[in-house]
Amino acid sequence: MTDPGRPAQHPGEQVPSSPSGAVPHDTSGATAAGEPAAAPPTSSSVQRMQRFTAANMLRSLGPLVLICLVLVAFPALRASRSDPVREVDTTSSERTAAELASYPLLVPRGLSDGWRPTSVRTNAGSASAGDPVTLQIGWFTPGEEYAAYVVSDDPRDPALDDVLAGATDAGTADIDGQTWQRRTTARGETALTRDDEGATLLVTGSAGDDELGTLAGSLEPYAP
Repeated sequence: MTDPGRPAQHPGEQVPSSPSGAVPHDTSGATAAGEPAAAPPTSSSVQRMQRFTAANMLRSLGPLVLICLVLVAFPALRASRSDPVREVDTTSSERTAAELASYPLLVPRGLSDGWRPTSVRTNAGSASAGDPVTLQIGWFTPGEEYAAYVVSDDPRDPALDDVLAGATDAGTADIDGQTWQRRTTARGETALTRDDEGATLLVTGSAGDDELGTLAGSLEPYAP
């Protein structure tokens, strides 16, 4: 029964709590223990935390990355220190020069494994039939010196001219029945030269006379 002394409650109307009623809901953010709730992190604090986490990860991964790099690089460094010579294959250049040269091409054959070819150059790749053809091969010798062989039907080719310009005569040398002109280059190295069917042959380098003689005596007609 409705109390005649109290107005009726309309639907949706909140009834104020009495002094002795339940404690109203606290929306101020206080906890049940009466302590203020922790404030949500600000965007700046989140960014600082992200930077801190990334920095920790980098510091942790840094030594591992460094160790991996050392493990990968060390064998290569050790190999390069123990054997710095990089060999090349002269087969293709010899074949191309032989196909286009207007003279019988002579090439070194039968050299020991201690002779390691390190460079090869020919202009035959850009030459047409009848054009001068030059072949130049360099070796790292068993005596750990440099020796080069040049053959060309162009006496002004830089591979010849750079060595023989300014060279002085130093007699002759008989090598396997062939007479070579012996010269001393402007660099003080020995140069052995001779002509063969329209081509100039040159053997030179920092190697001693014995090794240069070995190279000069190894020349044979090119055969595929």
